[in-house]
Amino acid sequence: MISVGIFTGYYPYTIDEVIKRIKAHNFSCVQLDVEFKNLDATKEPLTKQQAVLIRDKFRDANLPIVAVSAYTNLVHPDKAKKEANIKYVKMMMERALDLGCPYVVSETGTKNRESDWVWHDDNASEAAYEEACEVIYDLCKFGRDAGASFLTENYVNNIVGSVEQIQRLFKDINMPNLGLLCDPTNYFNDSNIENVDLQLRRIFDALGDRMIVAHAKDCKRAVNTEEKHAHIDASAAHSFRGSGAVELPAAGLGVLNYELYLNLLAKDHPNIPLIIEHLDENDIERAKTFFDGVIKKTGK
Repeated sequence: MISVGIFTGYYPYTIDEVIKRIKAHNFSCVQLDVEFKNLDATKEPLTKQQAVLIRDKFRDANLPIVAVSAYTNLVHPDKAKKEANIKYVKMMMERALDLGCPYVVSETGTKNRESDWVWHDDNASEAAYEEACEVIYDLCKFGRDAGASFLTENYVNNIVGSVEQIQRLFKDINMPNLGLLCDPTNYFNDSNIENVDLQLRRIFDALGDRMIVAHAKDCKRAVNTEEKHAHIDASAAHSFRGSGAVELPAAGLGVLNYELYLNLLAKDHPNIPLIIEHLDENDIERAKTFFDGVIKKTGK
């Protein structure tokens, strides 16, 4: 069976309170954001002792950590910011096994200086792709020595966004500890948002064997092209709700064909963990109920 989890970052509390609320919502796993009110790795480096403490608390609660978040802009145009971002990902990879999970996740980033999710024309250049490829290769080499794997999460407004770009990345970086975070909504733009089922089949036909962990949010044509954020107590990565032609709401609030998504996902990954996202705390119960219903209907 597919196991259903959630990002810890949607609960703005201390570690113990986050675990309590996730258990109350009956999730069976988590993607870990080390951004708790009493321990925040985005503000100071995570120590081994802190990582083990987090791991043991989630283990005691029977909530497996299936991925570790390290979302950042790997190709930031400001050199110092880029170096700091890469250092942060490596720190999380170094602590990954202490946290109980080898999979560390980030998107590739953008040359936009103002946002990690807004398109910049330089993203389409060969130089930008080669830069992203070089950074990810370096992360995979670092992770190999640390016992960690790097999961790339594509996004259409980032340097690596399309099916073809992901295929090229895996061809150019032929390392066993590079994997794909599956999120089909991240592929949609103005050219394909009206053909959801066709795009879903393209994604899984091309990339199904690369997927390690999956995400569950939704997509729909946006009313305006401005960058959208929810007003919640969370990082920008979790308040983000889309930019450009496509809005990215919570599961069940858009046009994604969830029955087809789960059938395609379970074909090769019947026990894959699936993490719901792009919601606020007040919407978690609705989203979980929606998702549980689809899982029961499809038998996944």
